[in-house]
This record gives sequence, C-alpha cells and structure tokens, in this order.
Amino acid sequence: MGTPDFSVPCLQRLIDDGHEITGVFTQPDKPKGRHGVLTPPPVKELALKYGIEVFQPVKMRDGTALEMLKKAAPELVIVVAYGKILPSEILHWPKYGCINIHASLLPELRGAAPIQWAILSGLKKTGVTSMQMDEGLDTGDMLLKGEIEIDDDMDAETLHDELSLMGASVMHDTIEQLIKGELKPVKQQGESTYASMLSKDISPVDWSKTAREVHNHIRGLYSWPCASAGLDGKRVKLLKSRLADVKGKAPGEIIIDGGRMFAVCGDLNAVEILVIQAENKKAMNVADYLRGNPVETLKFE
Repeated sequence: MGTPDFSVPCLQRLIDDGHEITGVFTQPDKPKGRHGVLTPPPVKELALKYGIEVFQPVKMRDGTALEMLKKAAPELVIVVAYGKILPSEILHWPKYGCINIHASLLPELRGAAPIQWAILSGLKKTGVTSMQMDEGLDTGDMLLKGEIEIDDDMDAETLHDELSLMGASVMHDTIEQLIKGELKPVKQQGESTYASMLSKDISPVDWSKTAREVHNHIRGLYSWPCASAGLDGKRVKLLKSRLADVKGKAPGEIIIDGGRMFAVCGDLNAVEILVIQAENKKAMNVADYLRGNPVETLKFE
C-alpha cells in the first residue's frame, strides 16, 4: 500500500526480491496540471508495468477496501506513504499484520511530513523506521531503523530521495528477519513529536529568526510549498540558499554584491539566496535574476 514517489523503491525492491505480490493498494487517480489530466499515482504506474493487480478504494471504512484485501489475500501488508488511515479490521486481517515504513526515527516526527520537518526543526540526523502498525498514528512497535546525517546543503527533496532508498533497504531487512523469526518489536518510548501536513500558510520567511533557522526554512520547504518573501511589492519564492559569512544591520535587509544576493536575518547574520523565482516566472539563479530585475527596496518583507 503506497502512493507517491517515496513508495516506489519499496515496491520495486519487493519485486526484485521475488516476493509474490498479490495486489497494490494506492490512492485514486487525480487530475493534474493546467488541463486537469487524470493521472495515476507513481506506485500504480510501476505495478501496472509488472502486471500486478491494482486496488484504488475511495474509502477505507465502508467494507469495500476489506473485500479488496480479502481478494488479494496477502500474508503481510507493507504500507509506505499510502495516505489513508487503515481501520482495525484491515490492520489485523493479514497473518503477519501490516508493517509501515516511516521516514523518521520514531517516536520523533510521527505524522504526514517527517522529511520536511526534520530539516525545518534543524535536526542533525533522521532516518527510517519499520513499525508494526496499530490503530494509533505511527504509534506501533518499532522493528528496525536506518539513520542518515542531515548536512547543511541537503534540502527536503534530496533528503526524500535518500530516505526512499533507505526505506527499501530497511523494508528488505525487516521482511528477512520476519521470515527467520528474528524480529524483536520494541515499544516506542520517550517524547514524541508530530510532523504536521505542510501548507502554503507556512511559506513566508520570518526574518526575525536566525540565519540558520531561515536557511532551514528555505531548504525544508523545497520543492513544495517553497519559502516565500515580499520583494518590491511582489511575492517571490526563495528556492535555494546557503549560510554566509556576511553581517548586516537589520532583519530582512538585502545586500547585493557582484551579482550575489544576501538576506540579513534576526541574528544579523546573512543567508545567501542562490535560486529565486518571481511570480509566474521560471526559477533562476540570482545572478540571472538580478540582470533582469534590479532590486529597488533592498529589503525583504
């Protein structure tokens, strides 16, 4: 059970490992783009490529999904970013239950957007946890973990790609140990945190925050919904940045130096803006942007 790109390496690994995949559950096709073309989820595309039966229930609690599951008759269900909450009767129907591959080191960052919030929160490391699912939100017993360091240049998109591959590896090891009877579930203990769903409401940069916090904001929201700021009376997206050894006088101040743009933050340290996107325009590096868009106010709002 999975839907977006993050789920694809796990399905591919199940195929490559030679497991009998009795069915793939994924979200219904959705309209995309300017013309609203009905588009299948990435997981469905991969499943169809290998001739695997695809199930796309709209609701999970009206009995339809359970009947689909009974038709597929799996011994084990692997859940990776499916995007729907599974009711108790589905969680407990398969012989070995449902195992979730979650993109954080539980109990940190339960919820919908753990990859982005790992960066937004300034964490130095994150990872993937396999978990025996229960009725709670990412509260089940932990099985295996993989860890990764988050460096200063990593954004949510690059971290997503790394963790999706790690997820496939953790899943593989979890199933191998399950087959051998070696899995040792561990209760989640300690303080939990919650990674809420992202929205455009959190896009605006708060220039009163430190340079590191602003940098985390910009890279944590790439490539959606993207950090934004007011510039010369218009909204621009700030897509890539890096910490800079530059000081300023006031939060939001813009320093232009030889085709480079620096934004001063609340601690009066600056971040360098590397890629910017004006409304209804393509993203471009700052040097190209400045050639066609002379900055007049020298201040971000």
